[in-house]
Amino acid sequence: MENMEKGLSKQPLYTQLVDLLKEKIEMEMEANDMLPSERELTNRYGLSRTTVRLALQELEKQGYIYRQHGKGTFVSDLSKHVTNLAGSYSFTEQMVSLGKQPETKILEFIIIEANKYLASQLSVSLGEKLIKLKRLRSADGQPMMVERSYLPLKKFLALTEEMLEQKPLYDLFSQEFNQQIKVANEEFFASIARAKDARQLEIPEGAPVLNLIRTTYNAENEIIEFTLSVARADQFRYKITHVRTAES
Repeated sequence: MENMEKGLSKQPLYTQLVDLLKEKIEMEMEANDMLPSERELTNRYGLSRTTVRLALQELEKQGYIYRQHGKGTFVSDLSKHVTNLAGSYSFTEQMVSLGKQPETKILEFIIIEANKYLASQLSVSLGEKLIKLKRLRSADGQPMMVERSYLPLKKFLALTEEMLEQKPLYDLFSQEFNQQIKVANEEFFASIARAKDARQLEIPEGAPVLNLIRTTYNAENEIIEFTLSVARADQFRYKITHVRTAES
């Protein structure tokens, strides 16, 4: 028996069980496999029924499992429940395509001066005015991603917080500012959640997250957006397809 009551981790027991079951689901189980019952999990891990129930509720909330009344609990098809980060700059469209209700909360909308790092990333002069936009992106009420975007003020002088509450940012680019997106370069890397991001994403501090760096160019090959995002690792995965050409 794997008795978790004796573990030394500072994480709550149900969180430890969530992590353990996630690993088993991802590494050992297939879509629609049946999970052990609450009683079996209670006995196997030496936990209370309440702890096991909380863990299963969290796994269901995150899309790892689903329940069928009178039959049991089963593994979800993760390929349908985890968002692909490739091309994720269209967060709203991605969530709608998954049948989820997207929501964006503006946490910060201010004018700042470009420091050395931001000036180099946006190809602007040191001290140039930028719009800093911080947003919390959610789906079906669950926090998914914290985004910090930086835009050159001179291209978006008329942009207001009210406009962002009415339309997605990329719709505003094209419809209100005549900025057509040519390409968006994205870079991904794994890290752990800092305290502030963890609170906003409703995950434990130190939990695994995916970081996204995006640089967006307009039709004139000018950088019009630089974004740093932190996404919940339990809700996103990165998928890319390589196509071999005849010359390769």
